[in-house]
Amino acid sequence: MQTARAPGAPPASSAPPCVDIRNAAPLVGKSGCVAGLVLRVYSARTGNTFLDFCQDFRACPFTSVIFASDKNQFGNLESLQGKRVEIRGDIITYNGHAEIIIKDPRQVRSAR
Repeated sequence: MQTARAPGAPPASSAPPCVDIRNAAPLVGKSGCVAGLVLRVYSARTGNTFLDFCQDFRACPFTSVIFASDKNQFGNLESLQGKRVEIRGDIITYNGHAEIIIKDPRQVRSAR
């Protein structure tokens, strides 16, 4: 029996080790895991929520987003602020930076 996994997340048995946000760019185009300290949880007027890992998100090498349409699956996202997290999924490029679109709460977990 197979267990359900988050869309875009690799199966647990073949899960790659997490890389720091500064090393996410080489993983663009692949599924992977990126770890970092969430400095800010920002909800835009559009309803999309961003996990910011740098003081200036525009200069940050990595970002992640939860679209408004998926937000109801998540609990209190603000509770991630100040915590080190691991995010798994397909790593894409958005505005010249590596990004993971978080569609399922199972893609995010507290890092040790």
